[in-house]
Amino acid sequence: MTNRRNLIIAAIVLLIAAFFLFSRLGRSNAAQFQTAMVMRGPITQTVTATGTLNPVVNVQVGSQVSGNIQKLFADFNSKVKAGDVVAQIDPALFQATVTQAEGDLASAQAVLGLARVNAARTQELFAKKNSSQADVDQATANLHQAEANVKIKQGALDKAKADLDHCTITSPVDGEVISRSVDVGQTVAASLQAPVIFTIANDLTKMQIDANVAEADVGAVTVDQNVDFSVDAFPNRTFHGKVVQVRNAPITVQNVVTYD
Repeated sequence: MTNRRNLIIAAIVLLIAAFFLFSRLGRSNAAQFQTAMVMRGPITQTVTATGTLNPVVNVQVGSQVSGNIQKLFADFNSKVKAGDVVAQIDPALFQATVTQAEGDLASAQAVLGLARVNAARTQELFAKKNSSQADVDQATANLHQAEANVKIKQGALDKAKADLDHCTITSPVDGEVISRSVDVGQTVAASLQAPVIFTIANDLTKMQIDANVAEADVGAVTVDQNVDFSVDAFPNRTFHGKVVQVRNAPITVQNVVTYD
C-alpha cells in the first residue's frame, strides 16, 4: 500500500515538473514583437559594386625610340614637374645618324650647286647657238633632281635630330611617379608600341573608382548620385564621392554583362 502511494506521488511530481518545463520552453519559443510609431521617411536603394581606385589623371611615359636606358632621374614616389628629365636613352647611335645625315645633306647641296652652274652654262651656250634644246632640257632636269634630293636629305636630317631629341625623356605633367618599369642598362624596343617607362599620377588627392556594375543594377545608377566606398587600406573609414560617368558600352566576361 505504501509503495503504491509513493509511486502515485512520484508520478504527480513528474507531471508537475513536465508542465513547468513545457510551459517555459513554449514561452522562450514565442514570437517577440517590438512596437514603434509609424513615421514617413526615405527609402534607400543600394547598388553594391567593386572596382579599382585610380588617379583621375594617370599618364604613362614611354619612349619613341629604341635603345639602352643610360640614366634614370626619377624613381617610385618621386615628385616631378612638367618638362623635367626623367630618363636618358644612350644617344650614341642617334648622334652618329645625325652626323651621317648632315654629310648627306652637304653632298646633296654640292651637287645642287654644280647643277645650277651647268644649267646656267647650258643656257648661255644655247643662246649663242652652241648648244641644243635637248642639252638645255637635260641640264634643267638635273637641276630639279638635285633640288629634290636636297629636300630629301634635309628631311632625313630633321628626322635624325628628332630621334636624338627623343633620347631625352621628359615628364609631360606635374605629379608623382607611381610606377617604374625599367632599370638602368635595360633595352627598350619601340618598334610596334611605345614601351612604358614611368607611370605618373598628376594629383593623388583626386581619385576615381572604375567599378563594374551588374546589368540588373545599372539602370538605378545615374550621374551625380552620391557614393560611399571603403578601401582595404583603411577598413574602418568610409569615403564619399559622386557618380561622374556611366559608360554605355557593356563588358561581357563569361556571359556576365557589366557596365563601367
